[in-house]
Amino acid sequence: MKKRVLIMGAAGRDFHNFNVVYRDNPDYEVVAFTATQIPGIDDKKYPAALAGKLYPNGIPIYPESDLDKLIAELNVDEVIFAYSDQPHVKVMNKASQVLADGADFTLLGPKSTEIKSTKPVVSICAVRTGSGKSQTSRAVVRALRAAGKKVVSIRHPMPYGDLAAQACERFATYADLDKYKCTIEEREEYEPHIDMGAVIYAGVDYEMIVREAEKEADVIIWDGGNNDFSFYVPDLKITVADPLRAGNELTYYPGETNFRQADVIVINKVDSATPAQLATVRENMYKVNPKAIMIEAASPVFVQDPDMIRGKRVLVIEDGP
Repeated sequence: MKKRVLIMGAAGRDFHNFNVVYRDNPDYEVVAFTATQIPGIDDKKYPAALAGKLYPNGIPIYPESDLDKLIAELNVDEVIFAYSDQPHVKVMNKASQVLADGADFTLLGPKSTEIKSTKPVVSICAVRTGSGKSQTSRAVVRALRAAGKKVVSIRHPMPYGDLAAQACERFATYADLDKYKCTIEEREEYEPHIDMGAVIYAGVDYEMIVREAEKEADVIIWDGGNNDFSFYVPDLKITVADPLRAGNELTYYPGETNFRQADVIVINKVDSATPAQLATVRENMYKVNPKAIMIEAASPVFVQDPDMIRGKRVLVIEDGP
């Protein structure tokens, strides 16, 4: 008998987990996704074009607020938790909710969900969203290009529109941003790569994406989103830690996974953190991942044209402290 599965997500890790674990697996029937964090993604469908031959009608996406009702009405056997940047307590609260409804609660790990590339992969992940992954990714791109390597980045998904049309997106020019009707959030991530003359991919089907990227890359950079772990098997794992939220490296899911897995831990924002905050992150690294290489980095705020704001009161808005 097929196991009936519901995947809790936010239009990213959830779709990836489905694609690599469940899409062509006759032992499971994914009866629904639930969605949170992303406005407008609930009450849609994961399209048949992406869902595969076992799901000719696609898979419905419901609001996470309906979770209890869905587990009962759809006779769900197992719930997969598949979104990131959550306090450990909240993850276990969700687990307790699911268990109370009678279903199993599962977290899929790297061995089940990371795709093996034919090219070397450097993953850039973080302990929290807003730690400084993107600037770190671009620094790694510049370093590898300076060494003569052809580098292609792949960004964690941000699919807010037509999922089937966004299965595999390649961004090399500003026209590509218009082609895929990118949101401001997406442009914020992709434009700096384009300005560097670099190529970055994103989308929904990350097996398809990496196979396309391999055609033009010597090295692939995984530019992670939130504090999720990599979609690809990394040859080098870099994790960015945020001392302005010292201690979160051991209290957030799945950021702690990244912190423990890392070959290199970049402690960012040393120019604005206190000595006590920096000491906390260092101590936690020595406690759970003493073999990691530690790099300390500054994250200064600057503008391209200082004269535009000179002498003015300026408000800086960022997505992390």
